[in-house]
Amino acid sequence: MSDLESFRSEVRSWLDANCPPSMRGTSGRPAQGEEVWGGRRQTYKNPEAKLWLERMAAKGWTAPTWPKAYGGGGLSRDEAKVLDSEMRRIGAAAPLLSFGLWMLGPVLLEYGNEQQKREHLPKIVRGEIRWCQGYSEPGAGSDLAGLRTRCEDRGDHYLINGQKIWTSYADQADWIFCLVRTDTSKKHEGISFILFDMATPGVEARPIRLISGSSPFCETFFTDVKVPKENLVGRLNGGWEIAKRLLQYERQNISAGGFGSGFGGGLELEDVAKKYVGEVDGRIDDGDLRARIAEHRMQARAFALTVRRLADEAKTANGPSPAVSILKYAAARLNQERCELLVEAMGYQGLGWEGEGFGPAEVQAMRDMLRSKGNSIEGGTSEINLNVVAKRVLGLMDHQ
Repeated sequence: MSDLESFRSEVRSWLDANCPPSMRGTSGRPAQGEEVWGGRRQTYKNPEAKLWLERMAAKGWTAPTWPKAYGGGGLSRDEAKVLDSEMRRIGAAAPLLSFGLWMLGPVLLEYGNEQQKREHLPKIVRGEIRWCQGYSEPGAGSDLAGLRTRCEDRGDHYLINGQKIWTSYADQADWIFCLVRTDTSKKHEGISFILFDMATPGVEARPIRLISGSSPFCETFFTDVKVPKENLVGRLNGGWEIAKRLLQYERQNISAGGFGSGFGGGLELEDVAKKYVGEVDGRIDDGDLRARIAEHRMQARAFALTVRRLADEAKTANGPSPAVSILKYAAARLNQERCELLVEAMGYQGLGWEGEGFGPAEVQAMRDMLRSKGNSIEGGTSEINLNVVAKRVLGLMDHQ
């Protein structure tokens, strides 16, 4: 038996013994409302979700390829693929959803100093700290480098004043990784990357109510926020390089459905269509709708295979490439199309918002469709991603 086959056998035995029953058969997704984001304010509707996180974190398998010195699993790329395939085999739920895992951790491994890695990475692995991302501002969205949140050197600390917008889950987060302006005389070269506790005096997060009825995004205000100097990641005024790298990780994970925010969903299109439209000989009883669902399924399958291939290439190349902008753009289009097909298949029942006559899944379908409109904005707008593809993937020059 090869080393990899032996490892697969060990993983399978461990998962069979340690993955709680309610954490299986989920196709990788916890039940709605039972997602584990971690942090100081995490509550558990399902006690087995907490147990699952603790067991996986103890193995370092919430971050399987991170070094063991920082709490990770220390697995090779091939071993991590085995773990992933074995979790898929039993439909194991992701034990932890985390911006720390998907975005901050990878850039700390690349740009953080030893003290920062040892301080923050183990807590991310264990889900002890929930992070949010302080990037976009009211006047600096697509033009992120135009940000104006000031960070001034006050001798033994930094003082931060400014505002961020569309800060996902800022009202529930413990810490923030934030882009700030440390030099007003330059644009890209005047930006720094800094970390600080959301409980610091002067930090305020105000949820923004969306058309879907949910409030996952916030306005975030900083008023004379004091931050220790050791929280600066990388060099002073060198934050733009880190920011771009982190955006690649963000787009890669949004494309893979990692954020659990409007991508993927739980209902099968075919089953919904057969239930509401009807079926004849096992086929959806509407030729046009059936053809469009089949086309969507083919595109989604091709997309999933491409995501896996590029993820493997990213690990070999020590990080994602600008090609993730292609995936981010395609993921937004695919999910919006899927949500629209679900509502269409439900017909009148897909138009419900609340009240009698509409089931929970029907109400959620409409809310998911409205929420999906944000997919082409978050993580970089579709227009910006197309620009990245044109310039950095296809090598096209701007027309003057």
